Order: sequence, then structure tokens, then C-alpha cells
Amino acid sequence: MDLELTLQTTTAMKSTTHVQPAVMQQPSPATASDWREQLPVLTASGITLRELRTSDAPALMALLTTEEVTRFISPPPTTLEGFERFIAWTVRERQAGRYVCFAVVPDGYETAVGLFQVRQLDPTFGTAEWGFAIGSAFWGSGLFTKGAELVVDFSFEAIGVHRLEARAAIENVRGNGALRKIGAVQEGTLRKSFLRGGKYLDQALWTILEDDWYRSKAVWGAKAVWGGTVN
Repeated sequence: MDLELTLQTTTAMKSTTHVQPAVMQQPSPATASDWREQLPVLTASGITLRELRTSDAPALMALLTTEEVTRFISPPPTTLEGFERFIAWTVRERQAGRYVCFAVVPDGYETAVGLFQVRQLDPTFGTAEWGFAIGSAFWGSGLFTKGAELVVDFSFEAIGVHRLEARAAIENVRGNGALRKIGAVQEGTLRKSFLRGGKYLDQALWTILEDDWYRSKAVWGAKAVWGGTVN
């Protein structure tokens, strides 16, 4: 996987491929405030994004701690208990209105194979950082692109973000390509900004602005489908 996955404070990532357009239903006015009380379920063809559950911990530990996935991310928890604590932390942070974390669940699966995270970078949540991590067995499956579009829509429409930032190690060719593919713009290079394996790596800073996102959607059409909520 790629991007920085700080399983106690920040971001994560992985994967790519083209998505077929799906129908979008606009969220009700209440949705924008209700995410703090309960995270909605977001769906597209072949994928569901929902709140993490404690039962996701074993699958996440198996999928997100491999050498392939952890190469360009901050070290994830190393124990089942560590992932369970992380999942509990995500719920507390969401309830506090500072952060959201979606489990990535492909059709036919019961537990998460990855996650998307969005955290505030200012007190209003107007600027946010996002990241994602997906098990390597699902790279190239289209899950990243479909999930990313759902998360970006949710960030702009429900949370009220106007600028989404992502950071990816320059050496992470796959991760940078995935961000470029969904329309993120590289604004610069953050030199020696990420410590991994005793070495400081340069990172690319990628952004998606709300106005740019909606202009592009006017061209290629809406794709997100908003569902209900789950406990």
C-alpha cells in the first residue's frame, strides 16, 4: 500500500483501476451533521464503505501488516489487540468530529480488506488530510478508485471539506499514479518529510479542491451511491 498510514493519528492507502459510473443519490440535509453520531454506509458497484468493527481486526492485521503494504506507510499495529484499540480510537475521534475512518468491504466479504481515513487539519475541518490502505491481494481490482470517489464525495458534501490533501513517498510510484488518476494535483515535494526504516523520504503533496472536483463531475457524471447506516 501507499501513503502514510498512521494508525493512531493520521492516514493510509493502496490500489487502482477504472470505475464504471454509478448513480448518485444526494444525501439528506441531516447527513452533514449526523456522521458524528453514526457513519453512513457508502456503496458503489462491487464495494461498500462502512464504519470499522472490532470483528475487522483479524483481517486488517493479516492484510495491512505485510511487507508489500507497509513499505511506504507508518508502521501499523503489530498485534490483534493493537488493531482493536485502533478501531475503538477511530470511533472516539469520529464522535469528537475530528476524523472519519471507513472500512473497505468488497461484495461477497463480511470483513474489511482495507480502510480510508480523513482527518481535520484545521478546527473547521475545511482542510483535511486523507489516506488509504488496502491489502495487496486487492490491488488493481478497482477498489481504490471506487472507494476514493465515495470518500471524496463524502468529505466535500457531508463533512464540508473544501481542500483534501494527501502525501505519498516519491518512491511510491503506484500510490502517486493512483492519486493522479482520480484527479489529484501535485502541488509540490515535501523534502525528507517521512521517516521510514531509518531513512527520510521525500513525499509528494497532492490536493483535490472542492470546486475542481465538482467541475470534473459535471463532465464525467456522478458516481456515488449513499446508503443507510449500520451499527
